[in-house]
Amino acid sequence: MEKPRSLPISIYHYDRENYQSCQNSSIQECLAYRALPGYTWINIDTISDSELLGSVAEAYDLHDLTIQDITNVEHRVKYEDFGHYVLIILKMIEYNTAKKSIEAEQLSLVLGDNFLITLQEQPGDFFDRLRNEIKIANSTVRKMGVDYLACRIIDIIVDNYFGTIEKFGDEIEDKEDELVNNPTRQSLASIQDNKRNMMQLRQYVWPVREILSDLSKKQTALIKDETTAYFRDVYDRIFEAMDLIETTREMVSGLIDIYLSSMSNKTNEIMKVLTIIATIFIPLTFIAGLYGMNFQYMPELEQPWGYPAALVFMLAVAITMLAYFHRRKWI
Repeated sequence: MEKPRSLPISIYHYDRENYQSCQNSSIQECLAYRALPGYTWINIDTISDSELLGSVAEAYDLHDLTIQDITNVEHRVKYEDFGHYVLIILKMIEYNTAKKSIEAEQLSLVLGDNFLITLQEQPGDFFDRLRNEIKIANSTVRKMGVDYLACRIIDIIVDNYFGTIEKFGDEIEDKEDELVNNPTRQSLASIQDNKRNMMQLRQYVWPVREILSDLSKKQTALIKDETTAYFRDVYDRIFEAMDLIETTREMVSGLIDIYLSSMSNKTNEIMKVLTIIATIFIPLTFIAGLYGMNFQYMPELEQPWGYPAALVFMLAVAITMLAYFHRRKWI
């Protein structure tokens, strides 16, 4: 008999009294847990295995459009009710400080009556704390159903939005100091990158409020009455995240004003220096031109001290003008 293929599937089965977990599981094991009383969280760390997704769809009676949406990593954030399950597509985001860019990974949640399937693009997420909490007997997540588990996962994703926005805000503050002290052409390109990152971030976060609005209003029978309060709390938090995003967007827009102002001040400083130099050389040029005229009867030309006297006079004129500029606080 052929042994079931080991796949990137993690299973967490629990109720108030019992808890079981299984790593590198197979579809057959998922079906075995489904027949047991309690709740099952199935986490799949890939969406590129078409054979696996087909088996999952067959085992849990998922619509073909659901699989298409899950495998489309460019899909917008969405919520769709299929009756016996709901599909929620979100973006897990993180700010890469090395690349100075926002990185996003699609997370799909398939919520049924006693199961929750989460599908990620690749291994690694922010849910280790939640997994540890499931292990604790009589914890809230053990007492509630999979609808509460879905709410906690969404809440963790929203919490990570705040961390990402704060990191991005710190990057913008550092950029402000750079623009004030030493604006360059590269700074403008960096500002444009920041604007694109903010647009991308807003695109990922803004639609989540509509999803949470539907879930908090119990638009599906799969959400219990006692769970809607938790969804409302996350709904309020997503508005806080949106306010923080709008504030950060204004900061990014302000970077352009700071850049233009800094470049203008830098240009003015350069022009001031050049103007002072040109102003000093105007009388010196006049003196040099005066003694450069080709006339025979110029008394100073026949004096042995004429040339050094002219240089000293020109130096005195320059020093006098610099002293005058300094007194007027022009330099």
